[in-house]
Amino acid sequence: MLRRKLHDGWMSVAIAPDRFDLAHVRRRQGRRPEVVVLRSQPRAADDLAALRALCKGLGLGRYRCSHLLFDGEYQMLQVEPPEVPAAEVKQALRWRIKDMLNYPVEAATVDMLEIPGDSGTAGRAKQVFAVAAGNELLAPRIALFDEARVPLAAIDIPELAQRNVSALFEEENRGLALLAFDAAGALLTFTFRGELIAARRIEVSLPQLQQADSARREQLFERVALEAQRSLDNFDRQHGHISVTRLLVSPLPELPEFFEYLRKDIPLPVEELDLSQVLDFPALPELLLPARQSQCLKALGAALRG
Repeated sequence: MLRRKLHDGWMSVAIAPDRFDLAHVRRRQGRRPEVVVLRSQPRAADDLAALRALCKGLGLGRYRCSHLLFDGEYQMLQVEPPEVPAAEVKQALRWRIKDMLNYPVEAATVDMLEIPGDSGTAGRAKQVFAVAAGNELLAPRIALFDEARVPLAAIDIPELAQRNVSALFEEENRGLALLAFDAAGALLTFTFRGELIAARRIEVSLPQLQQADSARREQLFERVALEAQRSLDNFDRQHGHISVTRLLVSPLPELPEFFEYLRKDIPLPVEELDLSQVLDFPALPELLLPARQSQCLKALGAALRG
């Protein structure tokens, strides 16, 4: 039997508390990536029925699919890698992080991402990101995709999805900070040469900003600006070999004053992210809307995986 030919690129499937977000991006040699599919659908009582309908409607069996975990469904820890043979690193890493997890390490799936270091700095200990998710969450999630006949080839996390977006905006040999808001909170990432160097969560969500009165909103702005500045200072101390040239912020169409607030406190150019600068989406004019870009930023980033 002939194997069915898959579409180029990845189809990401993100499950947020209130909706499904699906995105398919096709990378093209010498050209900007193209967003071919973008679909959001409210969640109902039956995720399996909804995912089966999406699979049938979009023909998900013809794609390499990834699933993007939501904040709180995993832990990402920065640690020194164990000094063991390469073939034993992941197993040894499990025991290094066992006291940092919220559940027994025996019940976790653990993966590792190396953090590129400065080869010219003596005495700097190598670091890695350890990513752990409980099998109690992963097993039924994988079963959901299996039952819906969605071919799941990878599981992703928001930090790496945001890294993929940030990499498109980087200037050569310069670092980039990207601050993105969603229902889970704010995520600040630092990338360099397409690699994730650091990430920090800020416990201020987009709904909090949108729903706050003017006095409370001012307090939230101040909190975000302070934590962003501290993160920039800390990054400069730890990664002085990387010159961060600007801070990009995900679109906030209802909060234009936030950008002016940041510009007063952040000693870098602060710019609003615009995906039309780095992606093509001729069949999806909805992505010209800043709110739509913000809503689907991480799903699009997950679909940009290599």
